[in-house]
Amino acid sequence: MENSHIVSGYRSYGATNLGYAPVVQGSPGMYAPPASNFQGPNAPPGSMFDSVPGYEGTVAGGGGGYLPPPMPSFPVPQPQPGPEQSNWDIPCMTEDAAREALAKFVSSKCCYSSGPVKDGVITGMEPFNTYRYRLETFTESRTTEWSQEPYRGQPVDAYTQPPPGPWIIPAKTPTFFQNETQIIKVPNTSSVKNCQICMGMGKSPCKECAGVGSKECWVCKGDGNRTSGDQCHHCQGRGRENCSHCQGQGAKTCQTCDGKQQMLVFINLKVIWTNNLEDYVVEQSSGLPVANLSSVSGKEMFRDTQYMVYPVMGFPNPNLGQAAERLVREHQAKFAQTSRILQQRQTIELIPITKVSYKWKGDSHLYFVYGNEFEVNADGYPATCCCTVM
Repeated sequence: MENSHIVSGYRSYGATNLGYAPVVQGSPGMYAPPASNFQGPNAPPGSMFDSVPGYEGTVAGGGGGYLPPPMPSFPVPQPQPGPEQSNWDIPCMTEDAAREALAKFVSSKCCYSSGPVKDGVITGMEPFNTYRYRLETFTESRTTEWSQEPYRGQPVDAYTQPPPGPWIIPAKTPTFFQNETQIIKVPNTSSVKNCQICMGMGKSPCKECAGVGSKECWVCKGDGNRTSGDQCHHCQGRGRENCSHCQGQGAKTCQTCDGKQQMLVFINLKVIWTNNLEDYVVEQSSGLPVANLSSVSGKEMFRDTQYMVYPVMGFPNPNLGQAAERLVREHQAKFAQTSRILQQRQTIELIPITKVSYKWKGDSHLYFVYGNEFEVNADGYPATCCCTVM
């Protein structure tokens, strides 16, 4: 689609990066209900992992599922002014720029000859600029799971007072619209238990010798003598040799507790910040696959950053407006169920696409130059060879 009415005058609407809004304490939603989709066994009272008030659904290893966030306290987003219309447009690409883009593309291909670049004659250049709408929803989600580590005298605080709810525990201030993860040990959940792997012994039987401390001599096969009748010098006639894995002890230091006999068990809170991004590209008739545009940038003409955005209004292309309304509705309904929406950002870019026709050796060919990066798509390039890697 060739656009004649383009949006200009880059503007930013709404409040940018409102930041971490404090959560009101005491809400029933602060504590995690028994979570679904468990992976691993539950931890009933008296087991390695005791039940902790507010964290009854937490399991060992597999996590307790995503915890429902507290109800938001922000107002519903209101309509914002739409982009302004103008005749502003991206200048048409020159022939020199189009030829230079093709030359750079060909030089990156080991099997492409530069003949068409040097001798080809450009016969036409047709612009097919298109719009890309992008919606980003930056969310925070929280999960919990029982964890353990060898006990080396770390503080033990379980049952001293009720642990704080998972959404009350303060986390670092994230960098908006960047994926991050933080692991936090939940206060008042740490206790000491005997290691269940070694039953509190600090050692576990050696698997190589089955706890005996010795193995059959590999030279004499346990006979004590060689086939010649002489005593086996390798095992000194015993028919067995010390196990090299446990140095003849029959047991090895327990790898779980590192020989400390006890484990510190506690609940870990995982805080996950995710930038959920989705694009919509207005259909254009150039013939360039839309998938190619995902790797390039365009001229940003509109940006709106708020806690929750309102769909773009008044845009000259109705398809883009409809797509924006659909994506905003879907994001706010989907991500509010399992996470807390911290910020949304919507942008509109104008992506330049130029279809270049040229002749080489009497035949007609074409290629595309697109994006601010002047990327090239030249399927059917007429001067390639087959290379065989020996």
